[in-house]
Amino acid sequence: MATVGRRGAATPRELTRVGDRISFVYLERCVVHRDDNAITAEDADGVTHIPSATIGTLLLGPGTRITHQAMTVLSDSGAGVVWVGEHGVRFYAGGRALTRSSGLVEAQALAWANPRRRLDVARAMYRLRFPDEDPSGHTRQELLSMEGRRLKRCYRDESVRTGVPWQRRDYHRDDFSAGDAPNQGVTAAAQCMYGIAHAVVAALGCSPGLGFVHSGHERSFVLDIADLYKTDVAIPAAFDAASEGPEDVAARTRRALRDRVNKGRLLDRCVQDIKDLLGYDGMRDTSGDAGSDRVTLQSDHGVEVEGGRNYDSEIIW
Repeated sequence: MATVGRRGAATPRELTRVGDRISFVYLERCVVHRDDNAITAEDADGVTHIPSATIGTLLLGPGTRITHQAMTVLSDSGAGVVWVGEHGVRFYAGGRALTRSSGLVEAQALAWANPRRRLDVARAMYRLRFPDEDPSGHTRQELLSMEGRRLKRCYRDESVRTGVPWQRRDYHRDDFSAGDAPNQGVTAAAQCMYGIAHAVVAALGCSPGLGFVHSGHERSFVLDIADLYKTDVAIPAAFDAASEGPEDVAARTRRALRDRVNKGRLLDRCVQDIKDLLGYDGMRDTSGDAGSDRVTLQSDHGVEVEGGRNYDSEIIW
């Protein structure tokens, strides 16, 4: 019987393959099962086969049931699984993909624990979002003001580009249909981006809760990463969908966003951006047998020694 301990190790370097995957697949009102190395989605119209290794994130909507075997193959494939609300606009839970190395989460924790480095990473995130402005030396409040101005400008520019009227951001958490077409599109796009970002963060073994801009939420880092691509990916997709009419905006937004994500190879970009932001070069994952777990013990003077041994009375430095 296959066990977690006998599966091959997956390092952050190997997981850059997520960049070659479909960004996300949304399913609702069906039963998800396994057929060899694929998952199947069965509903009243029949059975659809989906190769599990091609999925970045599987979004499970209302009326969806998924079997243990389906979750097993998705986990082995490193696909993220997220349970969402109708139209894919509410996040309920996320299934964590397997990873073996703690290298990236340790780099994240070190950067987060130091207030100066935490601010440096936040500034680097703003630099990625707004490359024509230099955030160096800005306080956090100044960064927030910068973000607010740029978002308002982005909404206005997209309104002019698509001809879709825009008044203001109006989000109704408990009533998706209460918003106008562009607001529905922006909400749907944001939730899809959260699912994508959560899958990549989990696949790389980072902590979703240790954010550098957002704080106090179990998905703070996920929100940080998703926001990196808000103005150039998510919002334009939402306005494109809204420009086609007020009906089925959420579904059209998902399709428009999926096209943009795949064409721009966003998953691959997301992986590299996380590594760069955390100053991670992957050197920790190059030693040892790449096909098995490598567990070390912390000794003195920054030395790490192999696990699984008894070090009674041994001198190890």
